[in-house]
Amino acid sequence: MTESGYDFVIVGGGSAGCVLASRLSENADARVLLLEAGGRDSHPLIHMPVGFAKMTTGPHTWGLVTAPQKHANNREIPYAQARVIGGGSSINAEVFTRGNPVDYDRWAHEEGCKGWSFSEIQQYFLRSEGNTVLSGDWHGTDGPLGVSNIPDPQVMTRAFVQACQERGIPFSHDFNGETQAGCGVYQTTTKNYRRCSAAVGYLKPVLNRKNLTVETGCLVRKITFQGNRATGVEYVKDDVKHKANAESEVVVTSGAIGTPKIMMLSGIGPAAHLREHGIDVIHDLPGVGENLHDHFGIDIVAELKGHDSLDKYNKLHWAAWAGMEYLLFRSGPITSNVVEGGAFWYADADQPVPDLQFHFLAGAGAEAGVPSVRKGASGITLNSYALRPKSRGTVRLRSADPDDLPIVDPNFLAEPDDLKTGIEGVKISREIFEQPSLQKYIKSTRFPDDTVKSRSDLEAYARQYGRTSYHPTCTCKMGVDEMAVVDPSLRVRGLEGIRICDSSVMPSVIGSNTNAPTIMIAEKASDLIRGNN
Repeated sequence: MTESGYDFVIVGGGSAGCVLASRLSENADARVLLLEAGGRDSHPLIHMPVGFAKMTTGPHTWGLVTAPQKHANNREIPYAQARVIGGGSSINAEVFTRGNPVDYDRWAHEEGCKGWSFSEIQQYFLRSEGNTVLSGDWHGTDGPLGVSNIPDPQVMTRAFVQACQERGIPFSHDFNGETQAGCGVYQTTTKNYRRCSAAVGYLKPVLNRKNLTVETGCLVRKITFQGNRATGVEYVKDDVKHKANAESEVVVTSGAIGTPKIMMLSGIGPAAHLREHGIDVIHDLPGVGENLHDHFGIDIVAELKGHDSLDKYNKLHWAAWAGMEYLLFRSGPITSNVVEGGAFWYADADQPVPDLQFHFLAGAGAEAGVPSVRKGASGITLNSYALRPKSRGTVRLRSADPDDLPIVDPNFLAEPDDLKTGIEGVKISREIFEQPSLQKYIKSTRFPDDTVKSRSDLEAYARQYGRTSYHPTCTCKMGVDEMAVVDPSLRVRGLEGIRICDSSVMPSVIGSNTNAPTIMIAEKASDLIRGNN
């Protein structure tokens, strides 16, 4: 086994890991190692905004499916988790939303996370953001994360936004401003017509730092301890075992699925579960792998009369034309992230902030597990989900073998309120499709079709077609109660020399997409680690 020494060993090269590698290595005296299980982001589709549609399966993911979902017809739902440098930010739909200030105030004032209210974390959103269009109190313009407008929204996206307004949802030019409610075209994490992942924005500009080492293709087998202090990690690369010692801290940034897996393999987690797999218990921490939150998205899909969506580029000659347009002029459909339009609105009008989010896809069948239209036809998709689901799931070890995928059970629709809110989202989605601006393009709505009418019909549809929205969070939650895994400074409770700094530390899921909040967490973590907070 080879052995090396660093000050900081960062486990996981996703969004959070790239941020921390960049920030911690700003100190030229700090030796930083970043370990990523996946490969480099060399595939060209990663960097083309439209490439998202090809990224929800394949070699850049772990190939996960959920445990059978008891409340969703026992389906094993595809559960895309990135396995590439940049993590989710390298394969996601690039939608840039931050959630509502009430989400962070809930963390601070109701869930034991002092220092995480919106007024306290807003600076980290601004520090990370490099917005090319918006500025002012709500936006940063100089941060590493490039954020821009979609250069030329699709015809169907513009029709969707108009249809929302006809339904009574007001237009919004900024979902990350003072008011979240409304409809519009999303800003995306793109810059100069290319994806700006955390690997591109944070890591690539600093790869030449002599104190920063980035290793890909590394499967971390466990974190090592001396007593209750983390001392480093053991990992395998190219079938060779390595040990990296951390003189200051081990920083775990492997996401809401990977982080609890690594913690449990290392003997940190629910003692009974660890013993069940023959793992020596270093620290009984019952919250590891508990409290899994995710957004349960339900799609509706319509077939168009003509070929006005991105689906027309499934034909070889149109695809070739789009490729030439992008290569020569950096324009055309390849600059689209597919999920161009959206809305935040109310299932329950009495709620103080929106409880539903909508994503409009200018195509059909673009993502794994989503129904499509007839072969040769073109379609559009509208996805919606309850923003603050009550259902809670788990991440558990399948075995003590690090090569085995964990058992992921989001426990979708376990709580009746989640189903109730989700059905309202489907009803509103249908109403949007029925408005004049979209009706002139739509031949018929295929999913759900006209036979789905009653409440029981809609419930059955939700159970059969609902899916993950790729927002797993909260499995090593921050807080002060007995199920908290980290304290508000992100230090693992009861241990020394180890922090968790990724989406798994959220005490509850925020009401929007989760990539920008994950980057915010890592930005704040870098200050906590350096003593700047």
